[in-house]
Amino acid sequence: MHPYVAEFIGTMFLVLFGNGVVANVVLPKTKGNDGGWIVIAAGWGIAVFIGAFCANEFSGAHLNPAVTLAMYLADEGFSLVDSGGYIGAQMLGGMAGALLVYVFYREHFRQASDDPDGMLACFSTAPNIRNLPQAFVCETIGTFALILPIFLLVDPGFSAGVEPAENAPVLGLGSIGLLPVGLLVFGIGLSLGGPTGYAINPARDLGPRLIHALLPINGKQGSDWQYAWVPVLGPLTGAALAVLVNSFL
Repeated sequence: MHPYVAEFIGTMFLVLFGNGVVANVVLPKTKGNDGGWIVIAAGWGIAVFIGAFCANEFSGAHLNPAVTLAMYLADEGFSLVDSGGYIGAQMLGGMAGALLVYVFYREHFRQASDDPDGMLACFSTAPNIRNLPQAFVCETIGTFALILPIFLLVDPGFSAGVEPAENAPVLGLGSIGLLPVGLLVFGIGLSLGGPTGYAINPARDLGPRLIHALLPINGKQGSDWQYAWVPVLGPLTGAALAVLVNSFL
């Protein structure tokens, strides 16, 4: 599979499962209505795990422009052209995932015509206290808390500090090896998700926000473009700070 296709598919599934759990909790007359924040945080952690194991073998499973920016700035072998291709695929994947969520929950969106904020929450994030500079700080710190631990993640090994023999078996965990990243996102949601809904991913927020703006959803209001820069620039800033700190470690 081409890496760009893998990034598209992985991000599509990330948003389908992630925004899908939001829709299941927020929209009326669903089985999961009023399931609570822990359900949303757990759903997003699982969504990241699913998207990552779909794409990891072919693209490294960035699924997030902030991750791609971090890999580019850290000189991890990504050219500017490749980084742009990854980000474009992630944006398109986020849009496709959001469209699938709408198709899946279409009848429930109709029932939510008197709750435009709830409908928008099924696509993109918003701050609970509307202070945009503070929201920017929250998104920056949240993404820093995502990217730096990814850099510090240790691959499995037989014995620390011991070089393997020439014909030693390779230790791998397959798709389960990506579970720590899903748990990391779950933890960020539980601990740092309260103020802004923890976008920590421009493709996860901006792509679905565009779909919300384009879809003819009955009862919807604006897509809150005044806020839209926060979940884009905040994560990119947090990624750059994580690269800077990691360079000194």
